[in-house]
Amino acid sequence: MAFEDLKQRQSVAWGSGPFENVAASLADVHHAIVESLLPRPGDEWLDAACGTGELAFLAAAAGAHVTGMDFAETLVETARRQAAEHGLHIHFDVGDVEAMPYPDDQFDVVSSTFGIMFAPTHVATASELARVTRPGGRLGLACWTPDGGVGEMFQMFARFQPPPPEGAGSPLAWGTEDHVRELLGDAFELTIDERVSVHRATSGQAYWDYMVAGFGPLKTLTESLDDERRSELMRAWVDFTETMREGDEIAHRRHYLLIFGARR
Repeated sequence: MAFEDLKQRQSVAWGSGPFENVAASLADVHHAIVESLLPRPGDEWLDAACGTGELAFLAAAAGAHVTGMDFAETLVETARRQAAEHGLHIHFDVGDVEAMPYPDDQFDVVSSTFGIMFAPTHVATASELARVTRPGGRLGLACWTPDGGVGEMFQMFARFQPPPPEGAGSPLAWGTEDHVRELLGDAFELTIDERVSVHRATSGQAYWDYMVAGFGPLKTLTESLDDERRSELMRAWVDFTETMREGDEIAHRRHYLLIFGARR
């Protein structure tokens, strides 16, 4: 399978911290996706690259029959535990969004919050999203834009990590309307809207401490660096986020595309 080594490293990285703590900061986006998809009792719903399950919980609470899938086994285990704690009946699988373990046309609704965008082969991912969505079904995605607050953050990280393998698609390309329409426009009637999710912190240092503890890719990156480079990355983060200060707090404005699709 293409980029198998990359995917294996990514699955370990994403599962290396308590991502549910970071996912909590995306609650406004989860609600925006679910509201745009108009959940109906009995909908067969797939949350692809579901992480620790926060969007899946909302869909299940609305009456949908929800399946969550992620390639990081640790995240899936956390999602299962949290679903049980909430008293929700959700089926979670470990799987790859480029080759999903589901029949054609299985789901009325397919969603993903900043998940599918990290799969390296965009065409394969888009093809799978279309394949598993029934004709007339609904697709809802949130993808970070390259020019917003998260795009800038990833550009900063890139100074401290090796380049991706040749041929791997940039995750942030999913945050450009032309690319999304090229990938999905034949299969879905698309509506695309740019929105902003704001994360607030008391200081750049406090934001760093929060992210390095819970955001697995950053945690893994820092652990790969020597002491000098690790300190340099932390200083770069603090300097970067302090430019976002508004009075007595940091306000990180994270731009994303909210993508809704109706399956043709």
